[in-house]
Amino acid sequence: MATTRSTTRRKAPRRKGLRFPGNPTSLPGKLFRWLLMLILGFIGISLLQVLVYKFVPVPVTITMLMDKNGITKDWTPLSEIDPDMPRAVIAGEDAKFCQHHGFDTDAIRQAMEQNARGGRIRGGSTISQQTAKNVFLWQGGGFFRKGLEAWYAVLIEAIWGKRRIMEVYLNVAETGIGTYGVQAGAIRYFNHGADKMSRTEAARIAAVLPLPKKRGAVAPTGFTRRHGNNIARWIGHVKADGLDACLDLT
Repeated sequence: MATTRSTTRRKAPRRKGLRFPGNPTSLPGKLFRWLLMLILGFIGISLLQVLVYKFVPVPVTITMLMDKNGITKDWTPLSEIDPDMPRAVIAGEDAKFCQHHGFDTDAIRQAMEQNARGGRIRGGSTISQQTAKNVFLWQGGGFFRKGLEAWYAVLIEAIWGKRRIMEVYLNVAETGIGTYGVQAGAIRYFNHGADKMSRTEAARIAAVLPLPKKRGAVAPTGFTRRHGNNIARWIGHVKADGLDACLDLT
């Protein structure tokens, strides 16, 4: 009598798929995907911000919102600001403004060397970097904020151009306690608009910009007075040497 032999097939062991960041079902993969979305989202938002502010006046900044003294400002086109005002900030803040592409490597190196020796702290930021910080970011240091500042500086240099950067800077920079922009600063200190400033007045506002809460443009003393007097003399050199050529000032 023939016997029937029953055979059972053994199932082959299931191979677990490899888990790596590119695998969307793994935890590292999900984190990687979220991080990528976050980075792409930030790039898109920052590009949109810069594109909008190329044409639209900046309504408010983080610094303004955090100011407990209130906000006094009056947006004024560059064409309605005395030409010696942008020349004054070039003389006092960024002599190579029209030559660099957002970063002055020589100024950064000199600032690092001087700060390492001690004494008066010197900054190496260009007008482009300061504008990026003032418009899109917050005050204070830190590598993270500095990195964001560098990114925005690259964007505004590429999209806005020098004239728009200067126009925005002169409208959002703090010129006194609760006072923003050179128009509001001129009215506060000299009782007239930024279109009627003398060379000395423009130089004094430029001298106030690094420390607007501690320096005053009316009857300045000490370093502020000396620095303002120097800027007033340098304004002529800025014009004569064409250091303001990128602004097309009349």
